[in-house]
Amino acid sequence: MASNMIVLEGEVRDEFGKGAARRMRVAKQIPATIYAGGADPVFVKLPMKETTLALRHTNALFTIKFGDEQKMAVVKDVQRNPVKRIVEHVDFYEVRAGEKIDVEVPVFVEGEPKGAAVAFVDIQELKVRADVANLPERIVVNVDGMTDGTKVFAKDVVLPEGVELDVEDPEESVVTVEVPEDVSTEEAPEAPEAPEAE
Repeated sequence: MASNMIVLEGEVRDEFGKGAARRMRVAKQIPATIYAGGADPVFVKLPMKETTLALRHTNALFTIKFGDEQKMAVVKDVQRNPVKRIVEHVDFYEVRAGEKIDVEVPVFVEGEPKGAAVAFVDIQELKVRADVANLPERIVVNVDGMTDGTKVFAKDVVLPEGVELDVEDPEESVVTVEVPEDVSTEEAPEAPEAPEAE
């Protein structure tokens, strides 16, 4: 099984609405919903500290225990309060052992390109298909010794064993190695959600 299996001990949740959610947060609990294909969703409350820490892991596999039951699940969506910086609600999607699912994995680069060349990540997250027991947390592209003008395409990315590429265009560039031009003469590419200086 995956080393990134995280066990959370929760309880069944039987009250709903904003008041209930507020009471749960005061009690250091996070409301969560576990969706299963075709079946009714299960409503649980999870320990705030352990859950918040666990959510730092990308594509982790969770075992959620509640009452006499337990379900294996992956995170589908997380609602955070940007002001209080707390997790307000988590949606999980139930999975079964041996099932393969599509996940988006963040791309990182390692190594040093040649000379003044710099590696730019063109696709921040790569879509792959993997066994739920072996979901990758990150994909690393080694750019050691690459020269100006080199591109690493999706089809060339070395994936962990058992992980398949699941993109529409395998010829899409994931990482570009190039010598940066003078930024003042070239419009900087738009970064998604670039935070303003505080």
